[in-house]
Amino acid sequence: MKYLLFVCLFAASFLMPSRSQAQAKADRIVGYFLTYDDETGAEKSQVQIYKATNGKYYGKIVWLKEPTKNGKPKVDDKNPEVKLQTRPVMGLLILKDFTYSKGDDEWSEGTIYNPASGKTYSCYMNFETATRLKIRGYIGASWMGLGKTAYWTKEAALRK
Repeated sequence: MKYLLFVCLFAASFLMPSRSQAQAKADRIVGYFLTYDDETGAEKSQVQIYKATNGKYYGKIVWLKEPTKNGKPKVDDKNPEVKLQTRPVMGLLILKDFTYSKGDDEWSEGTIYNPASGKTYSCYMNFETATRLKIRGYIGASWMGLGKTAYWTKEAALRK
C-alpha cells in the first residue's frame, strides 16, 4: 500500500506543473513593450511591465518617441483631475492591478489609462505569439464589444 501511494505521488509530481512553472508562465509578461500610434502605426512609446510586491502586474511609460511638446516634457494634460494634469507622461503608471489567470492564460482584472484621452478602461492582456501582446481595453463587460484592441511588441531592453 505504501509503495502504491509513493508511485502515485511520484507520477503526479511529473504530471502536474510545478508552482514555479506556473509562476514562470505568469511572469513572462514582465519586460519592455513597444506601443504604436493608433492612426499611423508608428512607434509611440515603450512600457515596462513589472510584478509588484503585492503579486499584481503594473506598467509604466519608460520611453517616448516624442518626449517633449513645445520644448517641454510632455505632461498628462488630458487627465480629468486637474491636480494631475501637470505630472509627466514619462514614468506614468498606465497599467494597474493585473492578475494572471492560468485557465484563460491572460492577465485581467486590471485597468489601462490612456494619457491621450485622459480615460481609464477595464482591460485584459494575452500573448498572441511569444512577442506580440494583445491589450483589450473596454467599458462595461468585455463581452459587450465596447472597447479597443491594441498590439504591443515585447522587446529585449529599455530604449534609450
